[in-house]
Amino acid sequence: MQQPDLQYIGVRDDIAARIAGSEFKPGERLPSERQMQIGGGVARGTIREALFQLEAEGVIYRKDRSGWYVSPPPVVYDPTRWEGFMSYVEAQGRRPETETLSKVEIACDDMLAQIFSRPVGAPMYWIRRRRSIDGRAVLIESIIVDASLAPGLVEHDLDGSLTSVLKSVYGIGVARNKVDMQPCALTRDEAEALRVKSGLPGLSVIRTCYDAQGRVVEFDREYWRHDALKVSVDIRVR
Repeated sequence: MQQPDLQYIGVRDDIAARIAGSEFKPGERLPSERQMQIGGGVARGTIREALFQLEAEGVIYRKDRSGWYVSPPPVVYDPTRWEGFMSYVEAQGRRPETETLSKVEIACDDMLAQIFSRPVGAPMYWIRRRRSIDGRAVLIESIIVDASLAPGLVEHDLDGSLTSVLKSVYGIGVARNKVDMQPCALTRDEAEALRVKSGLPGLSVIRTCYDAQGRVVEFDREYWRHDALKVSVDIRVR
């Protein structure tokens, strides 16, 4: 009798091959677990293990109460170029959306005081947004902005480009970005907001934005679905 671990790997390989062969296309719903069980003659738990493995690899993703779907191609992101989410997603023929989850004023703590060179207790704006591509939530971002540079910012509609609001309303332009990226696990609030299983792999992107005077105007922490983003850098050697 075939061992369970080898059995689920075989099911995983069969589904992956059908996806690679375009039997199931990007964004298309897979047959239900029950349909796969009947068609393949294997235990439902084995099928579920295979699906979880493909989800961890970024091949498929799950929608609550809807089923499993083939993951769409990731968007390409070049951290050396200054383009906002809306711009580079649209440039790749995809449909970006932004949903503001919360926007409140907070007091600067010790960590933010060091980042912004502001005194502890100074007013800051904390903006939390969910961003989607073609209707699928792909990242959660938590943004801190120095309230002294953009008074009343949270009264504006922030379901678009924050960079555009800062520039057009407050005359604040970004001259330099510092970007740090590392793998992470999507847990608790981030997993819930992205509607994924807690513990799935993700990508953490921390961005610090400076104006021409060297002031930090925005500190942004993003949590991406690991299957939604492809980092690509074109380096020219002189």
